[in-house]
Amino acid sequence: MTQVDVRPQAGDAVRGADAQGGASGVRTKGLGGNSVGLLGSAVIGISTVAPVYCLTSTLGSTAGEVGLQMPAVFLAGFLPMLLVAFAYRELNKRMPDCGTSFTWTVKAFGPKVGWMCGWGLVIATIIVLSNLAGVATSYFWLLAGEISGNPSIAALDDNKAVHILTCLTLIAAATAISYRGMTATKGVQYTLVGLQLAVLAVFVVMAFSKAGSVDFPTGASFSWSWLNPFSVGSFAAFTAGLSLSIFMYWGWDTCLTANEETVDSDKTPGRAALISMVVLVGSYLATGIAAQMVVGSGDKGLGLANPETSDNVFAALAGPVMGPVLGIALFVAVLASAAASLQTTFIPVARTVLAMSSYEALPPSFARVHPVFKVPGKATIVAGVATGVFYTVMTLVSENVLVDTIYALGLMICFYYALTAFACVWFFRAELFRSARDLAFKGVIPLLGGLMLTAVFGKTLYDMWDPAYGSGSAVFGVGSVFVIGVGLLLLGVVIMLVMQRRSPAFFRGEVLTKETPSMVIAD
Repeated sequence: MTQVDVRPQAGDAVRGADAQGGASGVRTKGLGGNSVGLLGSAVIGISTVAPVYCLTSTLGSTAGEVGLQMPAVFLAGFLPMLLVAFAYRELNKRMPDCGTSFTWTVKAFGPKVGWMCGWGLVIATIIVLSNLAGVATSYFWLLAGEISGNPSIAALDDNKAVHILTCLTLIAAATAISYRGMTATKGVQYTLVGLQLAVLAVFVVMAFSKAGSVDFPTGASFSWSWLNPFSVGSFAAFTAGLSLSIFMYWGWDTCLTANEETVDSDKTPGRAALISMVVLVGSYLATGIAAQMVVGSGDKGLGLANPETSDNVFAALAGPVMGPVLGIALFVAVLASAAASLQTTFIPVARTVLAMSSYEALPPSFARVHPVFKVPGKATIVAGVATGVFYTVMTLVSENVLVDTIYALGLMICFYYALTAFACVWFFRAELFRSARDLAFKGVIPLLGGLMLTAVFGKTLYDMWDPAYGSGSAVFGVGSVFVIGVGLLLLGVVIMLVMQRRSPAFFRGEVLTKETPSMVIAD
């Protein structure tokens, strides 16, 4: 079906007015408005984060870094994410635009900084999409083996050709669902998110009930010190655990990228993001504490830090904690979590690309919206193709390269989240001292969140230089994670310079103008 080009032409009106009655400068893009309410938006945010998938893949690694202080690190990772969420909320109130970080940083700092912020979001999303597809594929065959009782079926995942083909099939299915619009996305997500949270709750309850049992000799007795980040053995261990923890919260901002399709777009997305964050931190704390009480955080037996099982904790704990029948439900929950996130993660990348194209920062063809489904059709399809190609190439070239690419993801996350937080402070700088609320929510809180993420960015960049970081691979003596992370950011610079020659008006600040702050009376 033919798609409609919704890029505003010269002289077209911009969308609406800001809260003070002045033109906000953001453009209508033709997305399906009022498609998602508060609950649907919060569910999409939770789904994108994929809590069950995050827990099974990072519980062991985090325990290996910080031991029994894992719950404290979960809280520490939650803090900068919460502070940045307030920055998103305030910016969204003024400019509910699906370009989110890209649009807001352009308005605050100009086109080049904004373009790089948008690039950070896009490339981070492509990386995580490929990883989610790989995890969903592995759990698909693991679940098939468990249900059939045939280990040879589960072993099909080790066949590279079968693995890649299954992965591409899942990516295609997720792309197709996302292509059909927010209504289809929302319906699928209610089922998948409800399933994974329900199974996770059962796991927590059963783990608590079996804690201290003679069947689990490595378990630990609960102590309030588990919630004390100052009890972590070293600062290096704390920052390593914090980096993992921040990754576990990434994705809540999908609520904001769907703002133009949400009821009360200036208020609902920000509230949904905060609801998502509260649900996530509660789930992580409950699961982390329950898991440590039943099996401990050591590296022996079922201990969370056992290197043989730490990269997939629930695969090891499902049977012992939940039994053979309910254990299968935990496999289903992990598969549902990865599959749900795979599908919703197309939302931020497609809508960021749509916004960048609408403001002439990317080729104009990406600004086309499907006339029936009201989604950025080409952007969604290209994101799916890019994900499939990226995963296939990385898998065929080297498993180490694929692992190191995932480790580099944290750098991208801190990069664009921190820029967005600082954009909030700078954009509202003329309003900060009109009230205590403005100073707190538009200034101090976003600034603290941005500074925290900048510190993590710098420390991660320093640690990445060491070849021991990640898979242990190196390029001319420099850690391959560093090369990949910095290389992907530099690739963005190269593409930006190419686009600057093709779209000079955007980079001259003539399309999306930098905001001039002014004193206002009230929100």
